Amino acid sequence: MRGLFEEKCKKLVNSLKLQGIIKSKEVENAFLKVPRHLFVPEDLVEDAYVDAPLPIGAGQTISAPHMVAIMLELLELKKGQKVLEVGAGSGWNACLIAEIIGEDGKVFTIERIPEIADFAKRNVEKAGYDNVEVIVGDGTLGYEPAKPYDRIIVTAAAPIIPEPLLKQLRRNGILLAPVGNRFCQELLKVVKEEEVKITKHGYCVFVPLVGKYGFPSS
Repeated sequence: MRGLFEEKCKKLVNSLKLQGIIKSKEVENAFLKVPRHLFVPEDLVEDAYVDAPLPIGAGQTISAPHMVAIMLELLELKKGQKVLEVGAGSGWNACLIAEIIGEDGKVFTIERIPEIADFAKRNVEKAGYDNVEVIVGDGTLGYEPAKPYDRIIVTAAAPIIPEPLLKQLRRNGILLAPVGNRFCQELLKVVKEEEVKITKHGYCVFVPLVGKYGFPSS
């Protein structure tokens, strides 16, 4: 069974490379080393390497591999960095980031829904990443105790870029967030220099980011 998953994973990675979505060796290696089937519900493992989002419970999803790869490439991750992820989900994205930044790096990932946070914690433990910490809380507020961050990635749809996240981003740091309404967003890349520089990287659809600086829960 393991060999079958490895073969499916390689095919997915090759497809994303041919499409020009996976560009760097770092992202390619992370996809090959962090098996997506460990991060999906048991009844969906056969679909783990389909390039599509999959439900993980409580109205949440594990993002489509192509979207994850696009965001990882835009983050320009480096060894030893400290990264904040808003929206832990399944924990897969956090572990991909952890693989790229290495043992000297650290990922803090915040999840609003306790049952999803527990799911992410179990998956992170299964995958064996000690440099990922899953926190239950309002991700739109960031995580003050570990600031500043070299990179911040928001994996849910935000109506605006939450102000606390910008404040917790290190000088010359990069923040990625899908910004728009509940039904369609633009992927924004924010570089915090003397002035904040924002570039747009296409349209996308994420589940809503709920919190003080996000959408209301109902």
